[in-house]
Amino acid sequence: MPIRNIAVGRRQDAYHPNTLKQGLAEFISTLIFVFAGTGSGMAFNKLTNDGATTPAGLVSASLAHAFALFVAVSISANISGGHVNPAVTFGAFIGGNITLLNGIVYWIAQLLGSVVACLLLKFVTGGLHTPAFVLSSGVGVWEGVVFEIVMTFGLVYTVYATALDPKKGSLGTIAPIAIGFIVGANILAGGAFDGASMNPAVSFGPAVLSWSWENHWIYWVGPLIGAGLAGAIYELIFISNTHEQLPVAEY
Repeated sequence: MPIRNIAVGRRQDAYHPNTLKQGLAEFISTLIFVFAGTGSGMAFNKLTNDGATTPAGLVSASLAHAFALFVAVSISANISGGHVNPAVTFGAFIGGNITLLNGIVYWIAQLLGSVVACLLLKFVTGGLHTPAFVLSSGVGVWEGVVFEIVMTFGLVYTVYATALDPKKGSLGTIAPIAIGFIVGANILAGGAFDGASMNPAVSFGPAVLSWSWENHWIYWVGPLIGAGLAGAIYELIFISNTHEQLPVAEY
Protein backbone atom coordinates (compact mmCIF):
# COMPACT_ATOMS: atom_id res chain seq x y z
CA MET A 1 0.00 0.00 0.00
CA PRO A 2 1.91 3.13 -1.19
CA ILE A 3 1.90 6.38 0.76
CA ARG A 4 -0.73 7.90 -1.53
CA ASN A 5 -3.12 5.26 -0.22
CA ILE A 6 -3.08 6.42 3.39
CA ALA A 7 -6.58 5.58 4.56
CA VAL A 8 -8.88 5.86 7.55
CA GLY A 9 -10.33 2.43 6.86
CA ARG A 10 -13.85 1.10 7.17
CA ARG A 11 -15.56 1.30 10.55
CA GLN A 12 -16.42 -2.39 10.54
CA ASP A 13 -12.76 -3.27 10.06
CA ALA A 14 -12.04 -2.01 13.58
CA TYR A 15 -13.99 -4.87 15.11
CA HIS A 16 -13.42 -7.50 12.43
CA PRO A 17 -12.25 -10.82 13.98
CA ASN A 18 -8.90 -10.59 12.19
CA THR A 19 -8.31 -7.07 13.53
CA LEU A 20 -9.17 -8.21 17.05
CA LYS A 21 -6.75 -11.13 16.71
CA GLN A 22 -4.06 -8.70 15.61
CA GLY A 23 -4.83 -6.47 18.58
CA LEU A 24 -4.58 -9.43 20.94
CA ALA A 25 -1.21 -10.36 19.44
CA GLU A 26 0.01 -6.79 19.98
CA PHE A 27 -1.29 -6.84 23.56
CA ILE A 28 0.53 -10.08 24.40
CA SER A 29 3.80 -9.17 22.70
CA THR A 30 3.86 -5.70 24.29
CA LEU A 31 3.12 -7.21 27.70
CA ILE A 32 6.03 -9.63 27.30
CA PHE A 33 8.38 -6.87 26.14
CA VAL A 34 7.50 -4.37 28.87
CA PHE A 35 7.50 -7.02 31.59
CA ALA A 36 11.05 -8.06 30.68
CA GLY A 37 12.40 -4.59 29.91
CA THR A 38 10.88 -2.69 32.82
CA GLY A 39 11.41 -5.67 35.10
CA SER A 40 15.13 -5.64 34.37
CA GLY A 41 15.28 -2.02 35.50
CA MET A 42 13.37 -2.78 38.68
CA ALA A 43 15.65 -5.73 39.40
CA PHE A 44 18.71 -3.51 38.98
CA ASN A 45 17.24 -0.92 41.36
CA LYS A 46 16.56 -3.62 43.94
CA LEU A 47 20.07 -5.06 43.70
CA THR A 48 21.67 -1.62 44.04
CA ASN A 49 19.20 -0.23 46.61
CA ASP A 50 18.05 2.37 44.07
CA GLY A 51 21.60 3.44 43.45
CA ALA A 52 22.78 5.57 40.56
CA THR A 53 22.82 4.13 37.04
CA THR A 54 26.12 2.39 36.31
CA PRO A 55 27.67 1.22 33.03
CA ALA A 56 26.80 -2.36 34.00
CA GLY A 57 23.19 -1.37 34.60
CA LEU A 58 23.01 0.35 31.22
CA VAL A 59 24.42 -2.71 29.46
CA SER A 60 22.01 -5.02 31.27
CA ALA A 61 19.06 -2.80 30.29
CA SER A 62 20.26 -2.78 26.68
CA LEU A 63 20.53 -6.56 26.55
CA ALA A 64 17.21 -7.14 28.29
CA HIS A 65 15.33 -4.86 25.90
CA ALA A 66 17.12 -6.21 22.80
CA PHE A 67 16.43 -9.83 23.69
CA ALA A 68 12.84 -9.18 24.78
CA LEU A 69 12.01 -7.15 21.67
CA PHE A 70 13.52 -9.81 19.42
CA VAL A 71 11.15 -12.34 20.97
CA ALA A 72 8.14 -9.99 21.07
CA VAL A 73 8.46 -9.10 17.38
CA SER A 74 9.05 -12.73 16.39
CA ILE A 75 5.97 -14.12 18.13
CA SER A 76 3.58 -11.55 16.64
CA ALA A 77 5.15 -10.91 13.22
CA ASN A 78 2.97 -13.44 11.39
CA ILE A 79 -0.22 -12.18 13.05
CA SER A 80 -0.01 -8.42 13.42
CA GLY A 81 3.33 -7.55 11.86
CA GLY A 82 5.04 -7.37 15.26
CA HIS A 83 4.80 -3.62 15.88
CA VAL A 84 4.98 -3.76 19.71
CA ASN A 85 5.20 0.04 19.65
CA PRO A 86 2.70 2.85 18.90
CA ALA A 87 5.49 4.74 17.10
CA VAL A 88 6.09 1.81 14.74
CA THR A 89 2.35 1.62 14.09
CA PHE A 90 2.28 5.37 13.36
CA GLY A 91 5.25 5.06 11.02
CA ALA A 92 3.49 2.21 9.21
CA PHE A 93 0.37 4.38 8.89
CA ILE A 94 2.34 7.30 7.46
CA GLY A 95 3.77 4.93 4.88
CA GLY A 96 0.29 3.68 4.00
CA ASN A 97 0.90 0.21 5.41
CA ILE A 98 -1.96 0.18 7.93
CA THR A 99 -5.26 2.04 8.13
CA LEU A 100 -5.99 4.59 10.83
CA LEU A 101 -8.72 2.51 12.47
CA ASN A 102 -6.57 -0.60 12.55
CA GLY A 103 -3.76 1.50 13.97
CA ILE A 104 -6.01 2.75 16.77
CA VAL A 105 -6.80 -0.86 17.71
CA TYR A 106 -3.05 -1.55 17.80
CA TRP A 107 -2.45 1.51 19.99
CA ILE A 108 -5.12 0.51 22.50
CA ALA A 109 -3.74 -3.03 22.67
CA GLN A 110 -0.14 -1.85 23.08
CA LEU A 111 -0.96 0.65 25.82
CA LEU A 112 -3.08 -1.89 27.69
CA GLY A 113 -0.31 -4.47 27.37
CA SER A 114 2.16 -2.06 28.93
CA VAL A 115 -0.16 -1.16 31.83
CA VAL A 116 -0.96 -4.81 32.56
CA ALA A 117 2.75 -5.70 32.45
CA CYS A 118 3.51 -3.00 35.01
CA LEU A 119 0.60 -4.11 37.20
CA LEU A 120 1.97 -7.65 37.16
CA LEU A 121 5.45 -6.39 38.00
CA LYS A 122 4.12 -4.39 40.92
CA PHE A 123 2.26 -7.46 42.19
CA VAL A 124 5.05 -10.02 41.85
CA THR A 125 7.69 -7.70 43.34
CA GLY A 126 5.65 -6.95 46.44
CA GLY A 127 4.74 -3.42 45.43
CA LEU A 128 8.13 -2.16 44.28
CA HIS A 129 8.15 1.22 42.55
CA THR A 130 7.73 1.08 38.79
CA PRO A 131 10.10 3.81 37.57
CA ALA A 132 8.80 6.24 34.97
CA PHE A 133 11.03 7.65 32.25
CA VAL A 134 12.70 10.92 33.25
CA LEU A 135 15.39 13.19 31.87
CA SER A 136 18.81 12.94 33.45
CA SER A 137 20.31 15.93 35.24
CA GLY A 138 21.53 18.52 32.77
CA VAL A 139 19.40 17.24 29.87
CA GLY A 140 16.81 19.75 28.63
CA VAL A 141 13.37 18.87 27.32
CA TRP A 142 14.22 19.70 23.70
CA GLU A 143 17.43 17.72 23.92
CA GLY A 144 15.30 14.82 25.10
CA VAL A 145 12.89 15.32 22.20
CA VAL A 146 15.73 15.26 19.68
CA PHE A 147 17.18 12.14 21.30
CA GLU A 148 13.83 10.40 20.93
CA ILE A 149 13.36 11.61 17.34
CA VAL A 150 16.76 10.34 16.21
CA MET A 151 16.58 7.01 18.03
CA THR A 152 13.03 6.26 16.91
CA PHE A 153 13.89 7.27 13.35
CA GLY A 154 16.64 4.63 13.40
CA LEU A 155 14.25 2.05 14.82
CA VAL A 156 11.41 2.62 12.34
CA TYR A 157 13.82 2.94 9.39
CA THR A 158 15.15 -0.49 10.38
CA VAL A 159 11.59 -1.84 10.52
CA TYR A 160 10.93 -0.58 7.01
CA ALA A 161 14.20 -1.86 5.58
CA THR A 162 13.97 -5.35 7.07
CA ALA A 163 10.23 -6.01 7.46
CA LEU A 164 8.05 -3.69 5.32
CA ASP A 165 10.11 -3.26 2.16
CA PRO A 166 8.55 -5.53 -0.50
CA LYS A 167 12.04 -6.23 -1.87
CA LYS A 168 13.46 -7.32 1.47
CA GLY A 169 13.68 -10.94 0.33
CA SER A 170 15.51 -13.23 2.72
CA LEU A 171 16.50 -10.18 4.79
CA GLY A 172 13.05 -10.40 6.37
CA THR A 173 14.13 -13.47 8.33
CA ILE A 174 16.49 -11.36 10.44
CA ALA A 175 14.05 -8.47 10.92
CA PRO A 176 13.25 -9.28 14.58
CA ILE A 177 16.90 -9.51 15.58
CA ALA A 178 17.81 -6.35 13.62
CA ILE A 179 14.98 -4.47 15.34
CA GLY A 180 16.09 -5.78 18.74
CA PHE A 181 19.71 -4.82 18.03
CA ILE A 182 18.91 -1.22 17.06
CA VAL A 183 16.87 -0.75 20.23
CA GLY A 184 19.66 -2.22 22.36
CA ALA A 185 22.24 0.00 20.67
CA ASN A 186 20.08 3.10 21.11
CA ILE A 187 19.69 2.37 24.82
CA LEU A 188 23.47 2.32 25.12
CA ALA A 189 23.58 5.67 23.30
CA GLY A 190 20.71 7.49 24.99
CA GLY A 191 19.84 5.56 28.11
CA ALA A 192 21.98 7.71 30.35
CA PHE A 193 20.39 10.90 29.03
CA ASP A 194 16.64 10.42 28.68
CA GLY A 195 16.10 6.71 29.30
CA ALA A 196 15.89 5.91 25.57
CA SER A 197 12.22 5.01 25.29
CA MET A 198 11.55 5.08 21.52
CA ASN A 199 8.18 3.61 22.43
CA PRO A 200 5.24 5.54 23.93
CA ALA A 201 3.76 2.32 25.33
CA VAL A 202 6.95 1.53 27.24
CA SER A 203 6.75 4.99 28.82
CA PHE A 204 3.01 4.93 29.39
CA GLY A 205 2.70 1.86 31.63
CA PRO A 206 5.25 2.96 34.24
CA ALA A 207 3.85 6.52 34.19
CA VAL A 208 0.37 5.19 34.98
CA LEU A 209 1.56 2.95 37.81
CA SER A 210 3.80 5.60 39.40
CA TRP A 211 1.43 8.44 38.38
CA SER A 212 4.45 10.45 37.29
CA TRP A 213 3.77 12.59 34.22
CA GLU A 214 6.59 15.13 34.34
CA ASN A 215 7.85 15.65 30.78
CA HIS A 216 5.91 12.55 29.70
CA TRP A 217 4.95 14.31 26.47
CA ILE A 218 8.56 13.99 25.31
CA TYR A 219 8.13 10.23 25.03
CA TRP A 220 5.19 10.70 22.68
CA VAL A 221 6.20 13.69 20.59
CA GLY A 222 9.78 12.55 19.91
CA PRO A 223 8.98 8.96 18.90
CA LEU A 224 5.99 9.94 16.75
CA ILE A 225 7.98 12.57 14.85
CA GLY A 226 10.91 10.19 14.34
CA ALA A 227 8.62 7.37 13.23
CA GLY A 228 6.67 9.61 10.86
CA LEU A 229 9.85 10.89 9.23
CA ALA A 230 11.25 7.39 8.79
CA GLY A 231 8.01 6.08 7.33
CA ALA A 232 7.60 8.99 4.91
CA ILE A 233 11.24 9.00 3.74
CA TYR A 234 11.53 5.26 3.22
CA GLU A 235 8.14 4.92 1.55
CA LEU A 236 8.48 7.94 -0.74
CA ILE A 237 12.09 7.46 -1.77
CA PHE A 238 12.75 3.75 -1.64
CA ILE A 239 9.39 2.00 -2.07
CA SER A 240 6.93 4.21 -3.96
CA ASN A 241 9.46 4.72 -6.75
CA THR A 242 9.68 0.92 -7.17
CA HIS A 243 13.39 0.71 -6.55
CA GLU A 244 15.34 -2.02 -8.26
CA GLN A 245 18.12 -3.89 -6.52
CA LEU A 246 21.48 -2.62 -7.70
CA PRO A 247 24.03 -4.99 -9.23
CA VAL A 248 26.46 -6.28 -6.61
CA ALA A 249 29.36 -4.39 -8.21
CA GLU A 250 27.57 -1.08 -7.68
CA TYR A 251 27.03 -1.41 -3.92
